[in-house]
Amino acid sequence: MSTASVTGDLEIEQYFKLIQNLILKCGTIMNEGFLSKQTKFKTKSAFYDIVSEYDKKIEDIIINGISEEYPTHKFIGEEEQAESKIEALLTDDPTWIIDPIDGTTNFMKKIPQACISVGLSIKKQLVLGIVYNPMLNELFAAKTGHGAFFNGEQIHASRICDVKEAVLGYEISLIHDKRVRDKNVKRIYKLASNCTGTRCVGSAALSLCYVAMGRFDAYHVDDLKPWDIAGGAVILREAGGVVTHTSGGEFNIMKPDLIGSSTTELNKQIVELIKEADSITDYTFE
Repeated sequence: MSTASVTGDLEIEQYFKLIQNLILKCGTIMNEGFLSKQTKFKTKSAFYDIVSEYDKKIEDIIINGISEEYPTHKFIGEEEQAESKIEALLTDDPTWIIDPIDGTTNFMKKIPQACISVGLSIKKQLVLGIVYNPMLNELFAAKTGHGAFFNGEQIHASRICDVKEAVLGYEISLIHDKRVRDKNVKRIYKLASNCTGTRCVGSAALSLCYVAMGRFDAYHVDDLKPWDIAGGAVILREAGGVVTHTSGGEFNIMKPDLIGSSTTELNKQIVELIKEADSITDYTFE
């Protein structure tokens, strides 16, 4: 679906300029938190999600800034959902999907692989995405139908088609949770055994952007939330990559189990390897 079929190009450009300015403003705040020795953190769920005081600050600035200009727009934000404890629903209304800090553990540990990630959905279609890592001054951006950009220069996914030549991003930290441990151990075993290399960044948004610019050739993750994925998914697609459900079917931002790949051929191979991994039944992991 083209941008024009969802809403006008001029309107999308106005949204884009607004959110880019807000994110750059928030980047300064995030950098201050990264450099500070006084930043406070707390654990907020069984998945060892960590939230800092800066998550709330950044999300509030973004939501308030958009609401001032577009009071009818809706939001699905990580901190907003944590406070409301009501499952988010995606409607046809313009909806901003916000992760104020993706990679909070990295942020806490002073590892400069964390970012602000925002995607915009209109009529349930993702139409723009921005992912910004202020610590490394890396800004990824895309509007549907207009390509993907890294610090203003257009980027493209690699053309790797063979999994044996691929560098794969995988969130191995998910293995800490018993509910998904066996699944992830089996999948990383099968995928890493067949890829040329495997990397863990600790940020889904950045990992998708890395596929978009060819640093990675593919990325797989399950059991995350819409705000982890929305911005990066737009950017990867606009860079010529492929985003599907883990099964190979249509990607659903509200249940974002996914494979993001540089090519359709590579995506299909990863789907098959995951099916093989999931069929393993002769061992478990404690």
